[in-house]
Amino acid sequence: MSAVLMDGKALSAKVRGEILEKARALTAAGTRPGLAVILVGEDPASQVYVRNKEKACAECGFYSEKYVLPAETSQQALLELVEELGRNPSIHGILCQLPLPAHISEQAVIAAIPPEKDVDAFHPANVGHIMIGDFDFLPCTPAGVMELLDAYGIDPKGKRCVVIGRSNIVGKPMAMLLLHRHGTVTICHSRTQGLADICREADILVAAVGRAHFVTPDMVKPGAAVIDVGMNRVDGKLCGDVDPAAAAVAGYLTPVPGGVGPMTITMLMKNTLRAAEKAAR
Repeated sequence: MSAVLMDGKALSAKVRGEILEKARALTAAGTRPGLAVILVGEDPASQVYVRNKEKACAECGFYSEKYVLPAETSQQALLELVEELGRNPSIHGILCQLPLPAHISEQAVIAAIPPEKDVDAFHPANVGHIMIGDFDFLPCTPAGVMELLDAYGIDPKGKRCVVIGRSNIVGKPMAMLLLHRHGTVTICHSRTQGLADICREADILVAAVGRAHFVTPDMVKPGAAVIDVGMNRVDGKLCGDVDPAAAAVAGYLTPVPGGVGPMTITMLMKNTLRAAEKAAR
């Protein structure tokens, strides 16, 4: 058996085409979706992400603004920029690229973004809405995972779902989305005992630990859907949290690159469109 590789690149292109059509209609009606991206410092990975977001905005017909601030920018100056963008009616989504320099509180910056413009879905108000299942925006990576599962006809309902990782950005919201779809969810982490045994019970296994090839083939249930959220570099090459050899055991597998990654930025575009649609009402 060899796993079906879940093509996030192709699905992303399809979804972006749908977003472009809706954005054109919204623009014709007087509201062009607008996204502002803030980058503080010169982190190379963050610079790549910001460029990809600019490119995605162009593909989807959005208006975009980019603010590149020096690493020594004060927290107060950053908060003032966020507040200014919050008042700008042409900007429907505000994204501050993480991580921030150590002297700036990520929590303070996230809290300063108006919830209706928080297209990362990190604001405590939006996190609460996700918890109760009454949300406008979803965190982009978990939302992309759900789109992939839907596209390949993998329904979490009644299935054992295991999420390795408990971050606020991926692990926790991923677990909630699977739970909302009637999956039976276990969240694992670095202190979980018997991790391999738990993983082998999973019909849907999501790896979000940030450790290259952490999930080995012997941890995978035959025929399971394995979702690799990891983005690691080994000898300069991009790789995931799942050993590619797991493809011999799994039924479905997201490759790295080309799996979840392309979907993440596409979901950011989807959130921004949603924010613009709500603003236009």
